[in-house]
Amino acid sequence: MNWMHGFTRRHFDLPHSTAVARVGGNPDGPALVLLHGFPQTHAMWHRVAQTLKEQFHIVMPDLRGYGDSALKPGIAHAVDHSTHSKRAMAADVVGVCEQLGVQRFYLCGHDRGGRVAHRLALDHPDRVMGLCVIDIAPTLDMYARTDMDFARAYYHWFHLIQLAPLPETMIEGNALAYLHAKLGGWGTGGMAHIEPEALAEYERCFCRPAAIHSACEDYRASAGVDLDHDRANRAVGQRIACDTLVLWGARGVVQRLFDPVALWRAQCAARVVGELLPAGHFIPEELPETTAWALQDHWLSLPRP
Repeated sequence: MNWMHGFTRRHFDLPHSTAVARVGGNPDGPALVLLHGFPQTHAMWHRVAQTLKEQFHIVMPDLRGYGDSALKPGIAHAVDHSTHSKRAMAADVVGVCEQLGVQRFYLCGHDRGGRVAHRLALDHPDRVMGLCVIDIAPTLDMYARTDMDFARAYYHWFHLIQLAPLPETMIEGNALAYLHAKLGGWGTGGMAHIEPEALAEYERCFCRPAAIHSACEDYRASAGVDLDHDRANRAVGQRIACDTLVLWGARGVVQRLFDPVALWRAQCAARVVGELLPAGHFIPEELPETTAWALQDHWLSLPRP
């Protein structure tokens, strides 16, 4: 993939999984880990990474269950779906960084990657120098807010958590159409923002039965074991320890139904800064330069061009 010029594809054998990541940028700069969301892969970060590669040493993994990382089946009859918990996904990310010799890093996650980043910041606070979450509110708060408006907008949160293999079978009936509907939804108004190379990767990686099952397991975990983990943290008052940047889209569901800055401030013991951007849900691809400039401005105090 020439469009990933300057970034090397690496394979990692981890204690409980395997992972693939692209690694590149400035080896002498601070480390930056970029986590993708559903139904994508690390390819979504291409243009952001190209803008930031002179400033940061960049690590872009495929999350467990996505892309070319391990597509692990859910445990038969398991009720918590812990194989795909955000805790397990976060541990994979830490494992990748350890094998690269990266001990501390800035961390940015979009969509599902933001939920993994949230869990990583709680479970491994010594690793994260700064956090950015893009177009999400905390999972527990979003489920607690459920009403007709939310259910209509995020129906997939309730469809994908149904018992296997019902949602898997339904999606496999026309996986490509389902994928395109998701990539063009949530305020984006189509797929014009997606580069052809990235779209080809999403199609290659998502339209496989094992990948569709893994994605469903990701959501099943979010409605089960992940909520248990979040409640446990809140019960003891554990909050995110590092400064946090919140970015969200003016045309997205988060803007319409939530107050993301207030919700993240309630979960953070440090400074929280928010910025509303003129985009739908897929901000890093809709506004790649703006996303990159927001990160470097917040973390490196470099002015935007």
